[in-house]
Amino acid sequence: MDQGRQVFSVDLLERYASKNRGMITCMAAGNDVIVLGTSKGWIIRHDFGVGSSYDIDLSVGRTGEQSIHKVFVDPGGSHCIATITGVGGAESFYTHAKWPKPRVLSRLKGLLVNSVAWNRQQITEVSTKEIILGTQDGQLFEMAVDEKDKREKYIKFLFELEELPEAFMALQMETANINGGMRYYVMAVTPTRLYSFTGIGTLESVFASYKERAVHFMELPGEIPNSELHFFIKQRRAVHFAWLSGTGIYHGGLNFGAQHSYPNGDENFVESKALLDYSKLSDGTEIVKPSSMALSEYHFLLLIGNKVKVVNRISEQIIEELQFDITADSASRGIIGLCSDASAGLFYAYDQNSIFQVSVIDEGRDMWKVYLDLKVFAAALANCRDPLQRDQVYLVQAEAAFADKEYLRAASFYAKINYVISFEEVTLKFISINEPEALRTFLLRKLDTLSKDDKCQITMISTWATELYLDKINRLLLEDDTAIENCNSEYHSVIQEFRAFMSDCKDVLDEATTMKLLESYGRVEELVYFANLKEQYEIVIHHYIQQGEAKKALEVLQKSSVSDELQYKFAPELIMLDAYETVESWMACKNLNPRRLITAMMRYSSEPHAKNETHEVIKYLEFCVHSLHNEDPGIHNLLLSLYAKQEDDSALLRFLQCKFGKGRENGPEFFYDPKYSLRLCLKEKRTRACVHIYSMMSMHEEAVALALQIDSELAMAEADKVEDDEDLRKKLWLMVAKHVVKQEKGVKRENIRKAIAFLKETDGLLKIEDILPFFPDFALIDDFKEAICSSLEDYNKQIEQLKEEMNDATRGADNIRNDISALTQRYAVIDREEECGVCKRKILTMTGDFRMAQGYSSSGPLAPFYVFPCGHSFHAQCLITHVTSCAHEEQAEHILDLQKQLTLLGSETRRDMNGNRSDEPITSTTTADKLRSELDDAIASECPFCGELMINEITLPFIKPEETRHSASWDLRPQTNLANQRTISLPV
Repeated sequence: MDQGRQVFSVDLLERYASKNRGMITCMAAGNDVIVLGTSKGWIIRHDFGVGSSYDIDLSVGRTGEQSIHKVFVDPGGSHCIATITGVGGAESFYTHAKWPKPRVLSRLKGLLVNSVAWNRQQITEVSTKEIILGTQDGQLFEMAVDEKDKREKYIKFLFELEELPEAFMALQMETANINGGMRYYVMAVTPTRLYSFTGIGTLESVFASYKERAVHFMELPGEIPNSELHFFIKQRRAVHFAWLSGTGIYHGGLNFGAQHSYPNGDENFVESKALLDYSKLSDGTEIVKPSSMALSEYHFLLLIGNKVKVVNRISEQIIEELQFDITADSASRGIIGLCSDASAGLFYAYDQNSIFQVSVIDEGRDMWKVYLDLKVFAAALANCRDPLQRDQVYLVQAEAAFADKEYLRAASFYAKINYVISFEEVTLKFISINEPEALRTFLLRKLDTLSKDDKCQITMISTWATELYLDKINRLLLEDDTAIENCNSEYHSVIQEFRAFMSDCKDVLDEATTMKLLESYGRVEELVYFANLKEQYEIVIHHYIQQGEAKKALEVLQKSSVSDELQYKFAPELIMLDAYETVESWMACKNLNPRRLITAMMRYSSEPHAKNETHEVIKYLEFCVHSLHNEDPGIHNLLLSLYAKQEDDSALLRFLQCKFGKGRENGPEFFYDPKYSLRLCLKEKRTRACVHIYSMMSMHEEAVALALQIDSELAMAEADKVEDDEDLRKKLWLMVAKHVVKQEKGVKRENIRKAIAFLKETDGLLKIEDILPFFPDFALIDDFKEAICSSLEDYNKQIEQLKEEMNDATRGADNIRNDISALTQRYAVIDREEECGVCKRKILTMTGDFRMAQGYSSSGPLAPFYVFPCGHSFHAQCLITHVTSCAHEEQAEHILDLQKQLTLLGSETRRDMNGNRSDEPITSTTTADKLRSELDDAIASECPFCGELMINEITLPFIKPEETRHSASWDLRPQTNLANQRTISLPV
């Protein structure tokens, strides 16, 4: 076998491991610790973990030749038991890794211990817990040792073989904590039998129970020099065992979770038992039995002669042979035995002087192929390490199923293959044998194995699977005419499966191609289902409308993902199909624009309706107007037109009287078109509505004239609505009066009484003289005597009231003239030291600058000035300058313009005084007075320091824009060149 392909390798670990203490007779290992027993009674401990080694002489105090019979090391490498034999009989010792000297197990004196079962689950570095010892005489003892006690805690007798007394050659023990306590499982072998003991409690109670029940054992004929029992430990649990018996290697799995009860009460945890016959280990006719054995996860290591044959436990085939480098002095005895270190995962072989290490390179490497050859596919897949290996396992499974005509199963396996066989080969296989079901299964399973990046392949396979589904559905319909009616038929099952497939593949199926396929196969319902999945709601809604299922169509439209455009598009058809459900749907959608539904509503309204039938369009329009507060004139006009066509005009009148814009600033009170509504009401002969519209349009004469045709009370109410135009109101009442007088019939005096009663209703607006022309010429004046006298009295009262008002006006005019005369005599006293509020110069001082202010004539030597009631005084020019600087631009320009005009007029006047002739001196003087009056009003209407002008100056900045340059000169700037400045010392 190629070295690179070896599963196990052999290395010399220690050439002279016995250290001249005799020949090696036995060996045990655990946790990188090896303990050797020699023919001279020595035990040698090699601790490869820490690199130390020491030896102990157990023959001290014993006479004659002494030899170590067996040594036993626990899996942790801390505890060791050794048995020595010689002239004085057998004796057993216990030693700890930390002890310099061993301790004699005195109670075992004379008993030859062949085997030890360690409690792997409970043992610690300082305590062995309970362990079992098997003797040459077929007895079992329990013992426990604590390192701190320096001696055994106890040794108890457990069991003895009575039926067939044989030596116990090997022991193994497993324990587990369960609800009922500690559960023990012990396996023991003799040269011919394998015993199993199990129970819950203590070891003593478990073995005591076998006094009343039979011991479970397996017996195999044949003889072997050394019967061995090995457990393979994985994650601190034994998973399978092997017994080196005289017939062969009896092995099997261990499942401590199983509870198989036998009639004798034992519980057996052994599964998948098998026997490897020794005849398979040799090519010739002579059968050679192994002298020793070791057990790995998948292999038996069998010592035959000086070679170790590695046998696969599953296939029972020899996979390789291991050779050892034996020295000449050890060749006579050769390899003595094998042992294993379960904790380190190593195996050892030894001869009389040397130790060899057998390492596992990669024993699980080809196990997938081993299981595959045995057709144990689950185990083969579990041991595959790359996709190519898994493909080969799936291929074998697929080919086997295909050969057995299990095509659906074969399709599932083919779909899992990615490399060893192409997609086209598999599909041709199923097409060639006309198996569309298997092909469809293959395609569906293949979709599950593809990654999201294979978008093109996924789409193609999905489309192909869609066509196969459709073909299957059509074939089922052809085969069974009752498939549609039978809900439990295969047809309905395939339909459900196909819909689930479309739902899963909606994102990868090409929309146009899939719809064409569904349409070509006539699968309308599936087409609608797929369109719904792809959110092609237009197709779905159109289908439901064609089927007359308006409610389903409206349910689709109510989805949040559906565009409102579809609402408008299908509104005419839906409202004709089911007006109630459609309107309810519209009312549930808050985002609809009712204006775009007008076409559908008009179409519905054009159809005849029963008298007692609810007009759904009116209901929706009322919802829009009253609940949604819609202000669209089109909606209001449509609702008004529908009201106008009803026999009862009460709803129309309520609608016309409702003020929809009430509460809004500068908003209209209604949103319908009054001209359109008037034409409509005139056409439909809704007279009361027309009267209301005329009145609303302020066409009161027309409103009253129309109202008089139907109801005088209505006409009077309309006439009474006019309040701000007395003449029009009187005119309207005259119209009503004329109609009332002409319409009244009966005795003349009765007509006159009714006419006079009508006058009282006008609240004094009409007099008897206003309505007299409406009576016939032959009416007697005596009939109106009382009314005429009453009217004359009213006129007399009005004349007297007017006289009083004239007298009051005359007295008021006299008072005003007296006040004006008093104002001309008003004066103010100015102190000689009084200063101007602006320039701070004295008001009464004559200077050249103020001698003649522009537009003013001086009074003696003084410049013109203003004095305000508050006491502030200002030169005229100073006041003009101050007011123009504080006033806004337009007002300042007006003041300056007035001043300019006054200046020009003053210049002309001075020329006239110098001898120039003026054609219009009087007119110029009048104009100057007028301009001066305007200027006084502009600058002296209030004191600039006490009036609004001063208050407005609060908002002005302290520094004016033109003073910015001066204010900037006061800014403090940082000194930038301090280094260049020199310090000058001044003399004191």
